[in-house]
Amino acid sequence: MTRRRAERHDLGRAGSPATPTTVHADQLGALAELKAEGKIRHIGLSEVTVEQLKQAQSITEIAGVQNLYNLVTRQPQAVLDYATAENIAFIPWFPMAMGKLAQPGSPVADLAAELDATPAQVALAWLLHISPVVLPIPGTTSLDHLTENLQAAKLSLTDDEVARLNALA
Repeated sequence: MTRRRAERHDLGRAGSPATPTTVHADQLGALAELKAEGKIRHIGLSEVTVEQLKQAQSITEIAGVQNLYNLVTRQPQAVLDYATAENIAFIPWFPMAMGKLAQPGSPVADLAAELDATPAQVALAWLLHISPVVLPIPGTTSLDHLTENLQAAKLSLTDDEVARLNALA
């Protein structure tokens, strides 16, 4: 915290996207102690299953889960469903991974053209549409790209458009 010149971190997280979380009571207990001391505000997990999330919840309150999730990678759907039911933030990492789905003539590119948007905006709009607890964090290195990504929040997808995107998995 000294390096960040902060008195408190907003989120203390167990695990990282690169290393799936094994829920350890002592690790979560330590995070809970830091929270009680006011050094962290919330506790989150990365790359967990529903069972691991439930186990962690039996130890301490969990504010968010960060799992790989996007138009083509939906293995953690059960985690998203559980997070939605429990009102736990779900932070999909690599939210715009589409590969061939974003190339000209692809389903996402075609829909993006219909909506006067980019494929990335469509992918982000879909994530924002599927659950109120989804908080995508697309990486960017430029202000222009950030501005473009923010426009995804203004896209309103119809049920038919969402169904078209859902069919891609």
